[in-house]
Amino acid sequence: MTQTATTNRQFILNERPIGAPDENTLKLVSNAIPEPGEGQMLLRTVYLSLDPYMRGRMSAAKSYADPVEVGDPMVGGTVARVVKSNLDGFAEGDWVLSYSGWQDYALSDGTMVTNMGTNPEAPSWALGALGMPGMTAYTGLLQIGDPKPGETVVVAAATGGVGANVGQIAKIKGARAVGIAGGKEKCDYAVKELGFDACIDRNADDFAEQLAAACWDGIDVYFENVGGDVFKAVVPLLNTGARIPLCGVIAQYNSTSTPEGPDMSGALMAQFLTRRVTVRGFIVFQDFGHLYPDFAADMTRWIKEGKIKYREYLVDGLEQAPTAFLDLLEGRNFGKMVIKVGEHSL
Repeated sequence: MTQTATTNRQFILNERPIGAPDENTLKLVSNAIPEPGEGQMLLRTVYLSLDPYMRGRMSAAKSYADPVEVGDPMVGGTVARVVKSNLDGFAEGDWVLSYSGWQDYALSDGTMVTNMGTNPEAPSWALGALGMPGMTAYTGLLQIGDPKPGETVVVAAATGGVGANVGQIAKIKGARAVGIAGGKEKCDYAVKELGFDACIDRNADDFAEQLAAACWDGIDVYFENVGGDVFKAVVPLLNTGARIPLCGVIAQYNSTSTPEGPDMSGALMAQFLTRRVTVRGFIVFQDFGHLYPDFAADMTRWIKEGKIKYREYLVDGLEQAPTAFLDLLEGRNFGKMVIKVGEHSL
């Protein structure tokens, strides 16, 4: 079923998942398209961003943001067009960056909505390199990682929406960029297209040995968004004074218990202490929202100069979003995961 002008399709949270989301986690429902009241506008979704943080929002566990309530539409960043407007500053036909979630239509009072004008060059990029993932890479790396020329920066999920930008920005700042990705195709892309100095296949039997060889002088900055076995291989290579911007831990998102085996937390803390490692978690807009103008100016310039390359993994159809989300959590996407929900034209 494609997007229509008569029905609002929504994916609602049907039940909270235990472990990985399954076919019962989200439910597709159809409702009437709402009418905007005074001080409101009606938005029609064209693109929906899929991001790992969404798994946390499915859970009732305490986090930095309120969970999605069972029965409510799933949250998500969107690029949309204004269908009707009773709101100053927004007119019919405008493109906007919004947070309408997993649905065709949404009402908005303009809160957290950015007007992109009537003819943006690449509207979906506002969900990737020029949006939250790009700003996550920019602020996390530069504000926490603070890479110096000649230092080694390592990032996992190196061809994803965040990781690809981390490596390229590291190169712009004169550092060595070592990526970690799943499979030869992704690693080749990181090196040959994105300009990484090396990229290691996390599925290789000798992954830890290959990573150590690529980081012969140790690791100065590790941009963490995966966790799990990748993090275990990184820790022994951290240099004194290393910095770890903590963006996410995808490997743990579907876990229902603590990892098996001995408790390594004490040994890990000891290594962080003796090597004076800085680990800082961050939530991009809560911690660094004031830097958005700097990010937008720098990233736009770098893209125009050819210093930043960007790849989307575009999936057609809102009905494909649940399967695409599972692919994202398993690393089966190649580039920033975006769902094309509707057509560009009004």
